[in-house]
Amino acid sequence: MKPATFPNARRCLAAVACVAAICAVEARGQNGWLPTSWFTPATVDDKAMYPLAEGDGPWLVLATTFRGEGARDDARRLVQELRRVHKLKAYTHEKSFDYTGRQPGLGLNPDGTPKKMRYANAEQVVEIAVLVGDFASFDDARGQKMLAKVKSLRPESLTGNAGKSQSFSDFRKMVGLERSSGKGPMHLAFVIPNPLLPEDYFSRQQADRFVLDMNANVTHSLLDCPGLYSVRVATFTGAGTFDQKAIAGGSEEVELDSRLVQAAEKAHRLTVALRKAGWEAWEYHDRESSIVCVGSLDTKSVPGPQGTATIHPEIVRIVRELGPDPNRLATGVVMPRTIDGIMLDVQPTPINVPRAPEGWR
Repeated sequence: MKPATFPNARRCLAAVACVAAICAVEARGQNGWLPTSWFTPATVDDKAMYPLAEGDGPWLVLATTFRGEGARDDARRLVQELRRVHKLKAYTHEKSFDYTGRQPGLGLNPDGTPKKMRYANAEQVVEIAVLVGDFASFDDARGQKMLAKVKSLRPESLTGNAGKSQSFSDFRKMVGLERSSGKGPMHLAFVIPNPLLPEDYFSRQQADRFVLDMNANVTHSLLDCPGLYSVRVATFTGAGTFDQKAIAGGSEEVELDSRLVQAAEKAHRLTVALRKAGWEAWEYHDRESSIVCVGSLDTKSVPGPQGTATIHPEIVRIVRELGPDPNRLATGVVMPRTIDGIMLDVQPTPINVPRAPEGWR
């Protein structure tokens, strides 16, 4: 375990006033996170659909889509062929469309009520997309190379005798396309973001170089957390103020309020204590504060008994065991827990894990 010293943090924090005075820090591009693996296992389950998950991607190649009778079977055959024969990380993603109900129309009825309309062909439709990937960004060089490869492939499941898929043909007819001579059956493939990602995924803040330098020597940095979410259990604000003293030659020496450094040291001490107690703890330092988080989660909720989303059980456990004392809370007394003499937050809160660019260390 590294000693609780922060040479980089001290130097970076001491320079923050100058940085703020000279210019605003520009936001860096979004690089996303990289996949943990590329090639598939040697064995492929011939019954598996390999459904897409939130942790896949975040960018993928949409190879093709099946629609109509037999769509699931056709998608299964293709995804298994892509995995078994071409060794690609392929998935399926199912989406249903209901065209049987009444829909809002344009304008109003004479009595002032909104007009209602029905679809000409009332039906319920299921579409199954087959996707390939795990790419960090839209312009990931690997993703663009894979896109070209997918466009040129001629899978037996789409071109052979067993590949005369009615659902594949139905989809092409629906969008006004026919099989193009000389081109692969998936030549219309394109890159898309993972449709299961939260709406705010691509707007999440990525740490800039200044903050990266502050966390570079931290053993259990939140930037190394593999999950999309963690639970903040402690916050230490430096409430930093800066005293600038002019010296000869017009240069300035910036003295950082030591509270920021104290906050960083306290966060490090708490992280070490939590780790010793068996918690997956992370620390993170920025210009204004230091925080400690616990856990690594790819989602904040899980399906409940009736299909409704419920809070992830790991979040519930963290809040129960690291939040205020429940016995005191029942009597109306909010008593934050303390670990190694350090007080935790009154309300542990799930947060988005900040992203770091590839190879930031």
